[in-house]
Amino acid sequence: MTTTNETKKKPLWLLIEECFLGLNVQELSGQGKEAAIQKIAKELDNTGYNVSRSGDGMLRLRWAMDDMLKVGHAMLKDFNDALAAFTLADVLDPYAATTSLLNNLGGTWKELKNPDRRQEVIKAVEKARLDLLVKKAKELPGDQSIRFLIKENVSSELIISELGITAEKLAEVIAAIAAEQAEIKRVETLLTAVDGKSDAERVKHLLTNNVAEALILEMAKVDQAAIDGVKKAMEEEIKEKERLAAEEAARKKAEAEGPSLDAIAPDQMIAFIDSIREIMEFSEEEKEIRAMCEQSAIPKSLVDVAVSDPGKLDELEKAAQG
Repeated sequence: MTTTNETKKKPLWLLIEECFLGLNVQELSGQGKEAAIQKIAKELDNTGYNVSRSGDGMLRLRWAMDDMLKVGHAMLKDFNDALAAFTLADVLDPYAATTSLLNNLGGTWKELKNPDRRQEVIKAVEKARLDLLVKKAKELPGDQSIRFLIKENVSSELIISELGITAEKLAEVIAAIAAEQAEIKRVETLLTAVDGKSDAERVKHLLTNNVAEALILEMAKVDQAAIDGVKKAMEEEIKEKERLAAEEAARKKAEAEGPSLDAIAPDQMIAFIDSIREIMEFSEEEKEIRAMCEQSAIPKSLVDVAVSDPGKLDELEKAAQG
């Protein structure tokens, strides 16, 4: 066993148990047991524990060997099997899962319940939880996999490495989630403003403030029929407003254009025609004539005659004079 940063971090008991995994228990009787102990001790010397030259280390190795021989296989076999049997629901709370695992294995492997071993057991359970989370995330489509791991408080580094995405992609999803959360807070504020109102009033308030229907369903606790009913009523209101606006625009246009020819009083007709003639002395351009006539409040109906058939002004004038 070669010394690495990883093995230096591991406690001696765990390194001993890892060495046991490769042993054939049937070959550990008599001299075979002692030979295995000496071989493992020398391997463990490379980890920095110097087991072969430590009385305490050799005792711990021998005791662990005796425990394994009593059961008939390595403790890590049971431990790894227990981890592999976990479902995601089992490890949502790693500390509770650790307690459950220790209770299940502690009867056979009493040393495993020692307080100094609990931290390593928790690490293993947390690793099992992470593996299960990543497995589930990879089964989800699109950005849902990233969102799932973010929700489960998996570190950014692990999300990037486990899902094989870029830091930019992760930042994009995080920003989208932040925007959604901001929108939720905005909707909460909008709902507070109409607290106690009818569902129709609340829905209308949200629609008017450009809240998505999916969020209205979720936060206003109404059904789709309520939203559809309010939208229909709002459409009718809009149509009525458009109708009234069109009528008002037509009224203003008619007011600006002035009366029709047959509605102009004779004395006004004469005055308007005199004004048009004065204007036409200044310009022959239709655009300029119309602009000056509009400034002089001359009815459009009379201006149209002046620019299209000027000779007809004489007829209108004579008719006005009686």
